[in-house]
Amino acid sequence: MTMPIALTIAGSDSSGGAGIQADLKTFAAFGVYGASVITALTAQNTNGVSGIHLVPADFVTAQIDAVFDDLEVRAVKIGMVAQLATVDAIVAGLKRWSPGHIVLDPVMVATSGDRLLAADAVERLRTELIPLASLLTPNLPEAAALLDEEIAASAAAIESQGRRLLALGCRAVLIKGGHGQGAESTDYLFGGDGVIALTAPRIATKNTHGTGCSLSSAIAAGLAKGEPLEIAVRHAKAWVSAAIAAAADRLGVGHGNGPIHHFHRFY
Repeated sequence: MTMPIALTIAGSDSSGGAGIQADLKTFAAFGVYGASVITALTAQNTNGVSGIHLVPADFVTAQIDAVFDDLEVRAVKIGMVAQLATVDAIVAGLKRWSPGHIVLDPVMVATSGDRLLAADAVERLRTELIPLASLLTPNLPEAAALLDEEIAASAAAIESQGRRLLALGCRAVLIKGGHGQGAESTDYLFGGDGVIALTAPRIATKNTHGTGCSLSSAIAAGLAKGEPLEIAVRHAKAWVSAAIAAAADRLGVGHGNGPIHHFHRFY
């Protein structure tokens, strides 16, 4: 029996809480073998990003081809793409290798507020990369930015934005409600069967660094294991909620927005 393999294409977080590091931890927590393509190196910690070093687009291409040429990748998660040339390299690589599942987390701004996607790359993300995605996973600010609108402040506004994001060509959209208000955090899954609201208690903690990265990776892991999309999303949301709660209770890493506890099931 072969272990399922998932690939993350994203930036590196030197403090280990988000990006490539969070993705690989998530894959491991779900029993999936993780491979990686690094798009950027970041100097960051729980307080913010102090520097970004972009990986040349041709070397992103080399990494993609090296992985797919040898490994049987069942699902791809895409996070920080950083620049226009990298978007083009990823699009070309995905078209060349045609992976079965692509989860796109449109990383535009870090939890700390630092911008992680060049302004000139946003349109290419919309028109070239989003149509390739099995699932697009924006948070509320990212959904608004992709549509050049204000952040949705009601369930009706979120539903309207979700349907218009779906019209960009991806097969499904998950708008994450972590940036919302209230006692519950509700994510909205849009697809061919309509919209499904997924609700969990909102946890009062600042330790949420890497939550979006980890959620999209958890979904990719489920897809790599053969789970239907809705089941993979439900399992991922439950796991992330538990990881946030465990971080609030017993994981004290850093002095700012600390990471979630990826291995809360084990220790």
